[in-house]
Amino acid sequence: MHGGVVWSPNGVDHSGFALKMMFGGGVYRYISGALGNTEVTGNLVAGAILPGWRFVRGKFIATIYAGLDVQDHRLKPDDLSAGLRGSYAGLRVNAEVWYEPTTSTMIAADGSVSSIGVSYNARVAWGWKVFDRYYIGPEVQGFAAGDNYRQVRAGVHVTGLRTQMFEWSGGVGWATDSDRRDGIYAKLGLLMRR
Repeated sequence: MHGGVVWSPNGVDHSGFALKMMFGGGVYRYISGALGNTEVTGNLVAGAILPGWRFVRGKFIATIYAGLDVQDHRLKPDDLSAGLRGSYAGLRVNAEVWYEPTTSTMIAADGSVSSIGVSYNARVAWGWKVFDRYYIGPEVQGFAAGDNYRQVRAGVHVTGLRTQMFEWSGGVGWATDSDRRDGIYAKLGLLMRR
C-alpha cells in the first residue's frame, strides 16, 4: 500500500516546479537460496521527497522528479545474504507521462529507479474512452530489486472514473516473477485533486 501528494505552486495542470512526496509499506516474500530455498518474508516501510518539473503542452503532460529515497527492510527469518536488509537512504529518479492523442484515447507511462538495491519499476498503459466517462485498455508493468527479484505483469486497467471529488483507477491481470510464482494481481487507486 502506498500514497502520496503532488504539489505545484502553479497548479498541477500547468508547467513548472512540482514536489512529490510518497510514503508506503507492505509485505513481500522471496525464496532465499542462501537459506536452503527457505521462503523469507520482508516488511518494508518507505518514503521519498522528490522535487521536479512538470511540462504541459495541450493534452501532453510529462514530469521528472529526483530526490531522497528512504527504505527500511525487516526480514523473517533474517537473511544475512539479502541485498536489502535494514535501513537505507538513497537517490530516486521518477518520470511520468500522460498523453491523449485523440479525444477518445490515452497513453500513460511511468518509471522509477532507486539507488537503494538498484531497484526499478516501469508501467505502460493505453486505453480507449468508454461512455465518455473513463478509459479501459491493456497495461504492462515490471519490477526489479537488484539481481535478486523480478516481476512482470500484464492485464487490463480502468483509469479516470470520476465520482464527485475522486478519480478512481484499477487493474487486474496476470503476474509472473523470478521465484516462479505466477498468479492474478489486482490493484485499486484513488486520486483527489484540489
